[in-house]
Amino acid sequence: MRLNIDAPLVVIVGPTAVGKTILSIELARRLSGEILSADSRLFYKGMDMGTAKPTLQARQEIPHHLIDIVLLDENFSLPLFQQKAYALIDQIHSWGNLPFLVGGTGQYIWAVVEGWKPPVVIPNNRMRTALFTWGSVIGAEELHRRLGILDPEAADKIQPKNLRRTIRALEVILSTGKLFSSQRRKQAPPYTIKIIGLERPREELYRRIDNRIDAMIKSGLVEEVEQLLASGFTANLPTMSAIGYQEIALFLGGQISLDDAVILMKRRTRKFVRHQSNWFKKTDSRIKWFNMKENAVDLVEEYIRSSRGWQNPKK
Repeated sequence: MRLNIDAPLVVIVGPTAVGKTILSIELARRLSGEILSADSRLFYKGMDMGTAKPTLQARQEIPHHLIDIVLLDENFSLPLFQQKAYALIDQIHSWGNLPFLVGGTGQYIWAVVEGWKPPVVIPNNRMRTALFTWGSVIGAEELHRRLGILDPEAADKIQPKNLRRTIRALEVILSTGKLFSSQRRKQAPPYTIKIIGLERPREELYRRIDNRIDAMIKSGLVEEVEQLLASGFTANLPTMSAIGYQEIALFLGGQISLDDAVILMKRRTRKFVRHQSNWFKKTDSRIKWFNMKENAVDLVEEYIRSSRGWQNPKK
């Protein structure tokens, strides 16, 4: 879609299960768009059921990017995501199409929109392994608490159970002697951006979460996790700490029942939704919020086509 805008980028954000995937696919269909995923678990091959990936049919119809690009035991950092996203956005512009950055992982969205410049620290595998071992012994939340003592601002931006990101922040602090939060710089990207937030009433969202998780189980999530473990990916991989995969791995290991695993999945997802709201605030004037009612896609399409809401961070 050609807009009278220099280098347009449409960003669609919102909590898990709000309906970002369906709406963005329909918008891309109407507006000659291509979709870049900013959901961190969609990067990984083999993690399909538990991440609610767009169907293969949808991906064949509408170009999707940054899905199924690494294996579970491969590192995929925020700077690498940002680099790939910028290159893809430029490529989509060159084809005359409209890029949609879609997701609920706040740090990946804002890294692109605000042009974060994360600390450039060469990964220290020896230190990372030691921190991971320590975290496995004391637990992800306790390691996160230790990070909070050293760098409260960095800890506030990281989910307590996200062991991988907690370890990365500690690795940077210990390698440089400086706070992780103090090393973030920004350089606004050369795009004109419109940010759209999607919302539903909380109880409706929770019902959708419960129904989605029940559908995942019926569609073969247990078998998917079983296959990943049989392929040699261990349950203690950071990627296997994702909601759904961790709980099903515990079930397969005989540590909890399947019913308890489902309860934990639903509980963790609701907690994650509350965490997402810290990244996408209703008070953020950059985000235009839409309630996901029947005509939401028409309203959002009209807003994208309008001259309202476009922002150029470089100005």
